[in-house]
Amino acid sequence: MGNPDRMLSASPNWYCSRSSDAAGGLFGFTARNSVYLMRINPQEPAFYGELVGHTERVSGFAFSHYSGQSHICASSSDDGTVKVWDTNTKSIVTEHKLHRSTIVSLHWSPLVKDLLVTGDEKGIVVCYWSNRNDGQQFFPEPRTIFCLSCSPHQEDLVAVGYKDGMIVLIDISRRGDVVHRLRGHDDEIHCLAWCPHPREEELNQKLEDAPAAEQNTANGDLLPETENKGCYLASGSKDQTIRIWNSSTGKGVSTLKLPYLKRRGGSIDPATKERLWLTLHWPHGHPTQLLSSTFGGELLLWDLTKSGKQKWSLLGASEGQNHTRIVFNLCSLVTEEGRELLISTSMDRDVKCWDLGSLSCSWTLSSLGGFVYCLAFSPVAAGCLAIGVGDSMIRVWNTMSVVNSYDVKTLWQGIKSKVTALSWHPTKEGSLAFGTDDGKVGIYDVFSSKPPQISSTYHKKTVYSLCWGPPLPPFSFGAEGDCSKFTLYSCGGEGIIFQHHPWKLSLEAQDINKLIQDTNDIKHKLPVHTELSWKPDLQHIAIGNEDGSIEIFRAPNLQLICTIQQHHKLVNALRWHHDHSEDPNLSFLLASGSNNAMVYVHNLKGPLENVSDAPITITEPYRTLCGHTAKITSLSWSPHHDARLASASYDGTSQIWDVLQEEPLSNYRGHKGRLLCVQWSPVEADQVWTGADDFCLHSWLLSRQEHSRPPKGKKAADLEKKRSLQPKIKTKKKKKIDSPKQEHGWDVVRGENDSPLPSAQNETSDQDEERGSNEIVTGDKTMQQEVTATRESDTVTYMPPSIPTVEARSPSPTIKRVAVKKEHIKEKTDTRGRKKKSQSLLPISTSKDHRSKEEQHRDCVKLAAAVCCKGADGSHALLEDSVHLGLYSDRATLHRLMEEEGKAHLDSGHPDLQHHIMLWKGDLKGTLQLAAERGELTDQLVALSPMAGYWFWVWAVESYVKQLCFQEQYTKAASHLLSINKVYEAVQLLKGNHLFREAIVVAKARLLSDDPILRELYTSWAAVLEQDGHYAMAAKCYLGASSPYDAAKVLAKKGDLLSLSTASELALLAGEKDLAASFALRCAQEHVTVKNWVGAKQCLQPHSSLLGQRLLLCTSELLYSHTTEKTAIDWKTQATPCFHEWASSGIEDTFITKLTGVWQKEYGVSTADQYSEAYQQLCSSETPPSTPNTIPKQLLLHISQEVALTTFNYLLKNWDEAASALLRSLSRCLQAGQFTLMQDTARLLLPNGCEELRSNLNPENKQSSSACDSLQAYLAYMKLYELWWSQNTDHTSQEIMMDTSAGIEEDVSVAGKDVHDKMSDFEVLLSELHAGFQNAQREIADVQMALREMIQQHQRSRQIQDNSLELEQDPDTGSAQTPEKCPDSGSQISAPSPVSLAELMKKLSAANHKLAEYPEYLKVLPFPDVLESCLVLLHFPSSMLTSELKAQAIGLLQKHSSGSPDHNKAASKFLSLSS
Repeated sequence: MGNPDRMLSASPNWYCSRSSDAAGGLFGFTARNSVYLMRINPQEPAFYGELVGHTERVSGFAFSHYSGQSHICASSSDDGTVKVWDTNTKSIVTEHKLHRSTIVSLHWSPLVKDLLVTGDEKGIVVCYWSNRNDGQQFFPEPRTIFCLSCSPHQEDLVAVGYKDGMIVLIDISRRGDVVHRLRGHDDEIHCLAWCPHPREEELNQKLEDAPAAEQNTANGDLLPETENKGCYLASGSKDQTIRIWNSSTGKGVSTLKLPYLKRRGGSIDPATKERLWLTLHWPHGHPTQLLSSTFGGELLLWDLTKSGKQKWSLLGASEGQNHTRIVFNLCSLVTEEGRELLISTSMDRDVKCWDLGSLSCSWTLSSLGGFVYCLAFSPVAAGCLAIGVGDSMIRVWNTMSVVNSYDVKTLWQGIKSKVTALSWHPTKEGSLAFGTDDGKVGIYDVFSSKPPQISSTYHKKTVYSLCWGPPLPPFSFGAEGDCSKFTLYSCGGEGIIFQHHPWKLSLEAQDINKLIQDTNDIKHKLPVHTELSWKPDLQHIAIGNEDGSIEIFRAPNLQLICTIQQHHKLVNALRWHHDHSEDPNLSFLLASGSNNAMVYVHNLKGPLENVSDAPITITEPYRTLCGHTAKITSLSWSPHHDARLASASYDGTSQIWDVLQEEPLSNYRGHKGRLLCVQWSPVEADQVWTGADDFCLHSWLLSRQEHSRPPKGKKAADLEKKRSLQPKIKTKKKKKIDSPKQEHGWDVVRGENDSPLPSAQNETSDQDEERGSNEIVTGDKTMQQEVTATRESDTVTYMPPSIPTVEARSPSPTIKRVAVKKEHIKEKTDTRGRKKKSQSLLPISTSKDHRSKEEQHRDCVKLAAAVCCKGADGSHALLEDSVHLGLYSDRATLHRLMEEEGKAHLDSGHPDLQHHIMLWKGDLKGTLQLAAERGELTDQLVALSPMAGYWFWVWAVESYVKQLCFQEQYTKAASHLLSINKVYEAVQLLKGNHLFREAIVVAKARLLSDDPILRELYTSWAAVLEQDGHYAMAAKCYLGASSPYDAAKVLAKKGDLLSLSTASELALLAGEKDLAASFALRCAQEHVTVKNWVGAKQCLQPHSSLLGQRLLLCTSELLYSHTTEKTAIDWKTQATPCFHEWASSGIEDTFITKLTGVWQKEYGVSTADQYSEAYQQLCSSETPPSTPNTIPKQLLLHISQEVALTTFNYLLKNWDEAASALLRSLSRCLQAGQFTLMQDTARLLLPNGCEELRSNLNPENKQSSSACDSLQAYLAYMKLYELWWSQNTDHTSQEIMMDTSAGIEEDVSVAGKDVHDKMSDFEVLLSELHAGFQNAQREIADVQMALREMIQQHQRSRQIQDNSLELEQDPDTGSAQTPEKCPDSGSQISAPSPVSLAELMKKLSAANHKLAEYPEYLKVLPFPDVLESCLVLLHFPSSMLTSELKAQAIGLLQKHSSGSPDHNKAASKFLSLSS
């Protein structure tokens, strides 16, 4: 697959007790589902390899520290497996799946060679002996394990730390019996570390004198001296304490409390405490010292022989050396020089190496916590690489630093979202523009500590692309130096390109769509933009669109020059060729990549230099680069070569192309995920940088890759299998019944549900992203979510026992019982329905009237007293406690009764009955207001509201609408809005909730037909449908909005035959003839792809402007049918080919005669005007030169175009042009490396040679005469090789065996005369004029190659010189190294070149002068290689050649072969013989 030269890996996993370790000079750490191995030295790390095999997060990693097997290591994962690895081969030795729950800790016994101990969150401890593949399980405590550690002094002793603060020592030789329970911590145990030596006398002496504050917190007493002698164990807990225990007694001997450092700012916030971690390490060479982390990221070295403030010292006292967030793991190793190094991993995503001798940081290695979305090299600071990552941070890597090869600076302020686009200012050093996933655009000054400037204008969706370019109207910046030259452009996921004022980002950014529409008088909706790229000369901008089209505009008014209709899917990448190549024409090359797997390169020299009145449409690429099997995400031209391109793809590979030859050169397969970005190094010609969704950035060398093209077949399947090992993106899952973990993916949920859950780790940064169909990257620029398959250990059926299974039932009786039961229930329901009474509206009064007789009598007495009482107040007082009698008393008491009844209804959950009572009371307004406040309005209440007045009715309806919207009953709410004549509000309500269909019905039924809201509804719905891929429905919407242009465009997005055909027909009906023609041409090309020539003709039939294309397809069909050797122009297709009947019939006369007859009979083309019109149409479409990598279909169409042009010239009597077209048709075959195809083409077009053509040429036209000579030379060139092959295969022919060494017969003179006559035909190949011209071309190419090598050598020398200066200025570099390096660098700089620059320029000038002497027509007409022809002739037997022919060939070789080493070498033996 290829290993990277340098890389930034995924961040080490968080919240794991042992996820990194070091041994044998290697450091390994877990990151996502892999283990990365680094070669460690005090100067810098080096990537060693990667252990790939787990399918989920790797939670534990440890080396075997047993003597002699430091190359063996082990890892545990959330996928339930424990794997043993060999780091020498990076392969799996053995593995087991003995755990049924998530594994949380792992350790390799330092005393037993093959013992591996692991623990899971259920409390199970598994001992696994790898050599005999045997395991044993123990269950010491029913608690959640957090960490464990094997004793380095007793092989059977294992310490286990739990979530609740308990520590137990178990003896695995006695079935895991608990030896001691160590109580003292009251929170999670994060780490356990054994003292490296069994007894420490100095430590014991100090502990004897321990003050009262350091008593045994477990027992409250100081331990006697005898108890303190033993093996010591240190524990670190979330309770902010470190305790040291005696393993022989099980009692604590010391407690260390973390100091309150100034950085921490006092006490710990309770919310922050959930994200704390305390890890320990007992270094091998320092038995009385203990290393620990703190809650602020600092590292402390504890001296256990001291007390008070002298007890600890801080590592990395200088600014910037410490971690900035909590540290998770510590480990150490001893180098060959005897220096002990400490390595730490932290939440700040840095891996740091510390020298324990000086307590200073030796180096820092950055890592990445998200997808690598974008890369950008600074055009000012050489080798300064900016990296946009999905963890909301930007890394700036000085890749040229020789002091620190991983000199990385992290920028995080003001970002707060995934960084998806980056662009350096072209001239201002350190000015970096960035775009984010939430639509933010900002500019960073990377050399300043200030936060970035943020643009006041946000994109609605992800920022796809950023680019610096010239200011466009209406921006004008005045004369502020550099300010007037560049402005910042950003393209977002909503399809808009903004122009930002880079020095006044607070100003509103400008949408360039308005300028495009005003300049080009465009009335229709513009396509959704997805990518942009300014040409290096800042005169033209290329804009890629969601429908696959690419538009080229001329600055400053953005006049549309041309449209490229090649891609059929969203354009992800656009890149112009650099403008410092030797051939200035290469600067017109534009490379593009989209969601299909093809890379197209277009040569825009013609459209940009010869601007026509109307924009043109380009449908044929200059070069097609085939090989990738998934969408293209990024492109990068090589700044060191001409026409060399790097591409990144979702197929997991990066490909290097030779664009002019359409040839794949190198393929990199080192990533495990989909590639998102690629950048060619501006310093090293052999170095490329790539980033992917595997959280890694790789630097790799082209020359070290074993593959040249992307994988296909089995190789692609193997690569996909490798990528499938990556963590899969999960949807939310329901909590499982038998597991405390809510998910077993990348979010680390430790222990029970109340464990601290990190808010942003490696695995949570980019779980929901993909730049593709509906988000970044694209755009499909985004990713589809996948659901991780449930592990084998978790596939238990979680069905409650009370639910019977289907198999346990008897089918027949079940059906019978169910039927009877249903009938019985139905009858019973009907009976109850008839007997059921309506619910009482006054239940309190009713219940009181059904009490006992005595209570009824007392009520009568109370009521009589109230009735007979003369004063009203007295009546109220008598009935104060008998409200139910209000039914029989006065109104005031009745109102009290009604209030009580209403409250009872409300308490029992019947607010509607309360509303009835209030209505009967006559309080309509109060009823409606109360119902509106509680959200209990009903249709009946709203229907009664007009009784309270018009405005109160309107208020009631509006309140009910709000209630219905809260209940998501939008259609009903709209109906009520219509009842109060609020049509626009009803339409907006439906539209806002994506009920476009209903909104359109309401608008069309209630509003005027020309109301602008109708068009807005249609276009909004069309945009949503288009986003979801419902193109036919979207087209209907555009047609409803009277926008057939947009309807045709959206229909063509799918790119299939039916869609393109319908889009063409629709555009034709709308009067958009040019658009209809472009779609019809695309549809015809799709038909040709499946060899359906009949369908292609039908597509083009209605379009008179495509007459030339129709005749071209007719020519290609006829040429395909009559070509004998079809290998060169044949391609595979699953459909059955469909030809016209006339294509299969034989040729009675010449091919051109038959072709002309078909045109006249089948296409009705017979007049000179028709011929001229079709001829002009074909001449307007340029075709690129052919290469050996041109695909067969494209090669057939290119040759067919030349044949069609030849036929037109024959018919129009343009003999001079006919000769040139015939010559191009043969030379294309030779350029493509298809000799047999050239023979077939010559046989069809020139069956009788060139004599007829020469007789019709104008003798005074030197160009046409020269073209005819070249044509005759090509015919002789073919005959030459035919004769050469025949003489090599037919050894019995007397014409061939004429060598004097074989014997000469009497009649050989007759045969020799015939052979000499044949050989005379080859004299046309020995052209002195063409030999000199070709020699001049070779000389220029050689000088250019030498100049290129000289420039590259100069760049390397300057780089060595700069590096030497940097080393001299570095104060940390030893003085002894300088004298050694300076002579080497100096010798490289001062080494003289074999040829000086002046001599090369003199040679180049002489060759150019020589070339200028030749006529112009000679430079554009191809001719066979003269020296090659001479060599072939001289390899014939001497008797076959005349002396004149042989002398002429040798003379040409002597004169012109000196400039070509290959020809000179091949001709050496002939030249030596002649001399």
